[in-house]
Amino acid sequence: MITLRRSLERGEADHGWLQSRFTFSFADYFDPRHTGWRALRVINDDKVAAGAGFPMHGHRDMEIVTWMLAGRLEHSDSMGNGSSIGPGELQCMSAGKGVMHSEFNPSKVEEAHLLQIWILPRARGLEPRYGQADYSQSLSSGEPVLVASPDGARGSIAIAADARIHVARAHDARSWSLPLELGRGAWVHVAKGDAEVAGHRLSAGDAAAIEDAPRVEIAARPGCEVLVFDLA
Repeated sequence: MITLRRSLERGEADHGWLQSRFTFSFADYFDPRHTGWRALRVINDDKVAAGAGFPMHGHRDMEIVTWMLAGRLEHSDSMGNGSSIGPGELQCMSAGKGVMHSEFNPSKVEEAHLLQIWILPRARGLEPRYGQADYSQSLSSGEPVLVASPDGARGSIAIAADARIHVARAHDARSWSLPLELGRGAWVHVAKGDAEVAGHRLSAGDAAAIEDAPRVEIAARPGCEVLVFDLA
C-alpha cells in the first residue's frame, strides 16, 4: 500500500529570515490527518537566510536529525559541542532528558537549506548525545547509504530509535531497491529532483508512505536526492 504526501499540500510558514514547509503538523500549522507517521514526527524543509538562525533553545525526549541540502549551519549545544555542517553531512542530537542548542547560518550571502527531522525515541529520559558525519564520498557511488540506525551499523550514526535512514543521490538515471522487513514501513522523501516510487512520479518535497510491501522500489532521474526512513 502506498500513500502520497504532495509538496504543495504541506504546511508553510514565512518568518522573513526563515521559510519553512511542514510535512507534518508543527508550530502554528496543524492538520489532524498529518501529525506524524509511525515514529517519524517532523520533516521540516527549512531555508535560513544568510546570517540568521535559531537562538539557544531547549528540547527533550526527541531524536533530532539535520540533513543539509545547501549552504552551511553552525551548531552549538549545552553538551559542549560546536561544529559546522554542509551538504552531504548529517547531524544527530538525542535530546534525551534535556539539551539546549542553537543553529545559525554563518554565511553573509548564502542561504542555508536543510531538512529538520524529529523521530520519537525508544524511551524517555535518556542521556543526551550528539553525532555528526560526512557521507559525501559514500554518496558519490550513486547507491543508497545508511546514515542513521539504532546500532550505528555500516558507519551510520547511532540514534535512540527503531529507525534507519538511507540517503541516495542519482548522478545519472538510477534504480534502487531497498528491502523492507515484515511489519515495517518506509517513508520516502524526495529532497531534490524527480523520481518514481512504486510507479508514482514524485518531485522535490513530495513523499510516499509504503506499507505491506517487501521492498521499496525507486527509479530516480539525474540530480535526484532521496531520503528513505525504515520504521517499526
